[in-house]
Amino acid sequence: MIVSFGMRLTRGLLFTTILTLGASTPALADATVFIGSAIQPTNRPVKGFAVGAGLLILGFEFEYAEASEAVETATPLLRTGMGNVLLQTPVPIAGMQFYATTGGGIYRERLGTRHETQFGVNSGGGVKISLTGPVRARIDYRVFTLRGEPLHSVVHRVYAGLNLAF
Repeated sequence: MIVSFGMRLTRGLLFTTILTLGASTPALADATVFIGSAIQPTNRPVKGFAVGAGLLILGFEFEYAEASEAVETATPLLRTGMGNVLLQTPVPIAGMQFYATTGGGIYRERLGTRHETQFGVNSGGGVKISLTGPVRARIDYRVFTLRGEPLHSVVHRVYAGLNLAF
């Protein structure tokens, strides 16, 4: 009786594993190049890129961005390297895939000879809009909270970019 139960359990686990692996969809990856604006404390250009992968509603990405220095308004250059988690719609709705995101990483703020390198967090959201084939437009809004002693501890950013799904 014990041998029979053990064999049934083994077969059941094997069957469940095969069904799970066969029914799962492959992870999808994408890459984005973007330009935008850091809109707080002052407007200044931002450029960067992001690469990520997702499975159904959960995604992960790494993003690097640089907001330029504005000496005339004493606004520092800001470089960020963030790892983020995305919660997204599993399929596009009317050609649009909406997402919310949060994450953390390293930032470097510099104004003249003053600089600060420390940890920061971000949260926000956006949409990836289907254009043609694997090419999408991406619109994103983030709020960065910078730890340590930055000149500006909260920075808002908005960007538009081209996204390639593969």
